[in-house]
Amino acid sequence: MAPVSSISSANQYGWQQFKLQQAKRNADQAEQAALSLKTQANDAQRVADRAEENARSLWVQSDQAQTKAGQARQGLAAIGTAQQSVAQLSKTVDQVLVREQAATSTTPSTSTLPVTNSQGQVTGKIVNTTA
Repeated sequence: MAPVSSISSANQYGWQQFKLQQAKRNADQAEQAALSLKTQANDAQRVADRAEENARSLWVQSDQAQTKAGQARQGLAAIGTAQQSVAQLSKTVDQVLVREQAATSTTPSTSTLPVTNSQGQVTGKIVNTTA
């Protein structure tokens, strides 16, 4: 039979080898987990970068839409002002026409035939008398 110390040394050596293999497996598993996490982190960073770029693009589009909305409001205000001007002009024209009609209806009509004097000459015209 082998001495107890050699069996004990063999058991210790076997136990150390087992612990060493277990530690190596744990280290390999930890390294695999680290690589997997690093890959996930890289993927997440790419997604975040795309989301950030998308957010920037949306901000630009939002600013452009705000600019267009402002221009549309200015256009509507200009149209409203133009409509008010046209309405005021129409009202003024109507007032002028009413006054014109009132003036012509109260003025006695005069003959449109020319007036002649006792010598048969048409009066009311300038005649050149220099000869």
